[in-house]
Amino acid sequence: MKVLGIDPGTAVLGYGVVEGGTGTHPRLLECGTLTTAARDPLPSRLRVIHEGTAALLLRHAPDAVAVESAFYGKNVRTTVVLSHARGVILLAAEQAGVAIAEYSPAQVKKTVVGRGAALKPQVGYMVAQLLRLKTAPTPADAADGVAVALAHLLIATRRASFFRQVTGAR
Repeated sequence: MKVLGIDPGTAVLGYGVVEGGTGTHPRLLECGTLTTAARDPLPSRLRVIHEGTAALLLRHAPDAVAVESAFYGKNVRTTVVLSHARGVILLAAEQAGVAIAEYSPAQVKKTVVGRGAALKPQVGYMVAQLLRLKTAPTPADAADGVAVALAHLLIATRRASFFRQVTGAR
């Protein structure tokens, strides 16, 4: 299974493409960031995010897109703007006909690190460990995107294993 994980943002969007299969360790295919200029109007920034996401979907043809959900912080405006970015990401995935999964930041951290309140360096460290990399992907936003993809792979693997146990299917 190939998963495109996205940590959305309107200034910096982190992404990671991870491939995993039965009995194999997941491997990192690509990671990085999409950036937009803070001085550009929001509609222009959203276009860049949509086109960048569509290009990643076309290039990698993932089986699923995993997106970190928005969480309410101290600044409501930031949450609303982030939701716009998530909207164009979800639109690009829907237009590509790719399955979409959404995970809260705490769920991603708990799945990858084992603790929902993990710090960015801890997430980067565990991403490197799970993918057998010498160092964590950089910048941290890219490592976060990879963590979202890994969380989806780990959760999907657990679900499949549970299903096999319950049904006796192979």
